[in-house]
Amino acid sequence: MHEGLEVKLVNGPDGDETFILCRSRDRRKKEKAMHDRFERRIEDGLVRLSGRLDKAKKEPDEQQVQRQIGRLLGRNSRAAGLFDIRVKKIERDDRPGLQVTWSKRREWRRWSELSEGCYLLRSNVNDWSGPDLWKAYTQLTEAEAAFRIHKSDLQIRPVWHQKEERVQAHILVCFLAYVLWKTLGQCCRRAGLGDEPRRMFDELARIKLVDVLLPTRNGPVLRKRCVTRPTDHQAILLHRLGLNLPTGLEMTMM
Repeated sequence: MHEGLEVKLVNGPDGDETFILCRSRDRRKKEKAMHDRFERRIEDGLVRLSGRLDKAKKEPDEQQVQRQIGRLLGRNSRAAGLFDIRVKKIERDDRPGLQVTWSKRREWRRWSELSEGCYLLRSNVNDWSGPDLWKAYTQLTEAEAAFRIHKSDLQIRPVWHQKEERVQAHILVCFLAYVLWKTLGQCCRRAGLGDEPRRMFDELARIKLVDVLLPTRNGPVLRKRCVTRPTDHQAILLHRLGLNLPTGLEMTMM
């Protein structure tokens, strides 16, 4: 497909389905880093648990220790299959105690190395090429991202309408807001600022408007609207986007 991504088309055994095997170099690096991070967390947690059991002055509750191990594996489930953990009763200083030992499964390690960065797509379309099916899949991810943008960035929540025209109007507002968001994303991409306008909004939102009220002797109040001076970083963003802050100050009388 492109650099770092391989796609292979495989026909289903009955001919009714098509499978697309995808290998992503970037995704492999990401998943490997996640596995390594969760592996360290589990091992550190087991070391701390073993240390507490060694220092215990009374007999530990085996069921409680098993629950602690279960919570540790549950919080780091992506690497839980790597560990073979055993809890056994021992005698320590003439009193019963517990010992936690663990080992790492080689077969899980080999499988993770083979499967990292790989994912399988399944479709009932049989007359498309592998790249076409993969592009259709990415369009689904873009649709899911659109819903997330509506909920988070645009902060558009469901509104329960009773009339059809109001439902259509609400959908139109959501659609126009998303179109504006994507248009801003394209402007950022052309300016070399990435394709997410979220960071640009966060930075430019620090530019404020300040109203200065000046009373006069005759009674009316003059209002002068001032724009705060942008920082160097904000000035670079405005220049890259081709935007200019107003230089003139509007004056009105109240």
